[in-house]
Amino acid sequence: MDDIQEQLESVDYFLDILDEGKKTSYNKITKDTKVKRAIGQLSSIEARNKKDPLYDKMVKYKELYLKYRDMIHKKYASRVRSKARR
Repeated sequence: MDDIQEQLESVDYFLDILDEGKKTSYNKITKDTKVKRAIGQLSSIEARNKKDPLYDKMVKYKELYLKYRDMIHKKYASRVRSKARR
């Protein structure tokens, strides 16, 4: 019962995002873009709840990507700091 309630709350959250009013921003986000984002996020939530092996692989490789990215940043940060300030 709690799982169903949690899913309904997440769907309501995404529907609220679709219906939100205009905000002051330079980037205009269309309703189509909001729908695509909601579909992507809800798909991930559904895959996690169903314990899909594809979701496990996605999480595993995302963690590896972040790990290696941080290692590269640490290694080259001192060399590129002056370039970044230009």
